[in-house]
Amino acid sequence: MDGFPTNRAGAMIVVVGPSGAGKDSVIGFVAQHSVGHAEIDFVRRVITRPSDAGGEDHESVSDSDFDARLAAGDFAVAWQAHGLQYGIPREALDRVRGGRIVIANGSRGALARFRQVFPKVVVVNITASPEALAQRLVARGRESEADILKRLQRQTPDILDDADVTTIDNSGPLDIAGSRLVALVAELQGTVLPAG
Repeated sequence: MDGFPTNRAGAMIVVVGPSGAGKDSVIGFVAQHSVGHAEIDFVRRVITRPSDAGGEDHESVSDSDFDARLAAGDFAVAWQAHGLQYGIPREALDRVRGGRIVIANGSRGALARFRQVFPKVVVVNITASPEALAQRLVARGRESEADILKRLQRQTPDILDDADVTTIDNSGPLDIAGSRLVALVAELQGTVLPAG
């Protein structure tokens, strides 16, 4: 399936894609459909963004707290984007090494670091049409129209040729893209998750 590896070893599934593609929504869909599957974990990222900013459920920290935790080795992977700092807690690496499937909202620019740190990485690239991206970014209300245009025009690293990448189009109804990711997770884990 689109280069999606199949074995029962632990893996880090890094969900990437442009802002507004619906990464958190697709991850949330999988979370709802994996209830009772204790071998599947979802990462709560540490971000230097207020907790009331909307979007994903994250741990909000100050820049100084983030820097201190980074220096202490608390993050398996950390990166900067859009004026914010993002961290994947080190526990995620322990879980993957323990044979668990761990799903995280990542960054295309940080994929090299994920691949260095985790023993097995599977990348899920969530895409959407430019119209869908623009509508979602406006509805989110976190950025000005000028900032949204900059986001949509920004060049991003090309990851489509990598063998461990599966691309899912989330331009339409969430259950279509969500069910595709549910199936990929199930294939990787060797289990059957309900798709509907």
